[in-house]
Amino acid sequence: MKRRVVITGMGVISPVGVSIDEFWSNLQAGHCGISRLEGFDEELPVSVGGQVKGFDPIAHGLERGESRRSDRYSQFAVAAAIEAMRQSGLEVGVNIAPERLGVYIGSGIGGMETFIEQTRTLFEEGVRRISPHFIPMMISNMASGNVAIRFQAQGPSLPAVSACATSTNTAGEAFRAIRHGYADAILTGGAEATINALAIGGFANCKALSLATDPLRASIPFDQHRNGFVMAEGAGVLLFEELEHALERGATIIAEVVGYGNTCDAYHYTAPRPDGGPASRAIRQALDEAGFQAGEQLYVNAHGTSTPLNDKTETLALKLALGEEEARKAAISSTKSMTGHMLGAAGAVELIASALAVKHGIIPPTIGLQTPDEACDLDYTPNVARALRVDVAISNSLGFGGHNACVALRRFDK
Repeated sequence: MKRRVVITGMGVISPVGVSIDEFWSNLQAGHCGISRLEGFDEELPVSVGGQVKGFDPIAHGLERGESRRSDRYSQFAVAAAIEAMRQSGLEVGVNIAPERLGVYIGSGIGGMETFIEQTRTLFEEGVRRISPHFIPMMISNMASGNVAIRFQAQGPSLPAVSACATSTNTAGEAFRAIRHGYADAILTGGAEATINALAIGGFANCKALSLATDPLRASIPFDQHRNGFVMAEGAGVLLFEELEHALERGATIIAEVVGYGNTCDAYHYTAPRPDGGPASRAIRQALDEAGFQAGEQLYVNAHGTSTPLNDKTETLALKLALGEEEARKAAISSTKSMTGHMLGAAGAVELIASALAVKHGIIPPTIGLQTPDEACDLDYTPNVARALRVDVAISNSLGFGGHNACVALRRFDK
């Protein structure tokens, strides 16, 4: 028998807030977390980004030694996991055994800041001066490892790496692991900290980034003037839990996880398949598993990167998955218009936004949408949040390499 899976805790570090309450308040208000890039000596090819402001690892619960031995991306993950665990009320050894708690937290790139620092050390000071912490700080599974150590989570651990679909895949795989009995709860999500000259230069030189100088006109998904995505950083972590386990301990349930889809375009290493077919199948897989029926109110947190190809292909994929009529009834938005693109953390942060939309009946807006592209002709909730009772929500992610992932949620009803 397949077990039901619910969300009982969430934590976030993002350009629009470093706590769930701040994050949700700013999303509802349509606050833009994108700003002029700060702290760079290099002359960069772009001028704006989604930098996390006001993050202090110690204030967010990390110990000093733990912080010193962790790359920034891992610090973000641990801080978000601490908030998720606190919100959930789950405590290892009290209301869950360590072997029944897992950690599925991924990163698209991992400790890139550490990689840059230690490469500089190699060339300036020699191989013997490379830090003994270099490898464990850099590798992209270490956010998951550090969270597991922090909470003594000895259950299944499966960090994914699938570019911008990373943390939607970790969430989907965590859902399946709990559903089939391999764990009672899993901390799942993603983290990224790649706002540095190397990453910016790499993405800019492959023509992926917005060259806009006005932060309010840089990440404008579905607008005909969009010209690239905006790099951002942060982490999102959710606590998925088996329903009966959550009810038995009196946990507050935020939403139910009900579906997961996962396909590959098998087409191009950066561009989406133009016909939207594989992406539409990932959406359809998630909705079918969720038992979605025509007439139910659907919210779609779109991948919505503000790149010319992604937004029109995703629009086509939604029409293929839902049918033209049902696609036009869906409430859609891209919260990347406010956060920028958090790469491997994007899916988890957007799943958090989706869960909050379901719980509170509020659709966060797509800000900056002034002149819709003719190829993007669905309801993208332009500029202002609106109240709407949501039955089912999906969070959609599309990654370099052709990775398509989609997770479906339902409003929780016993």
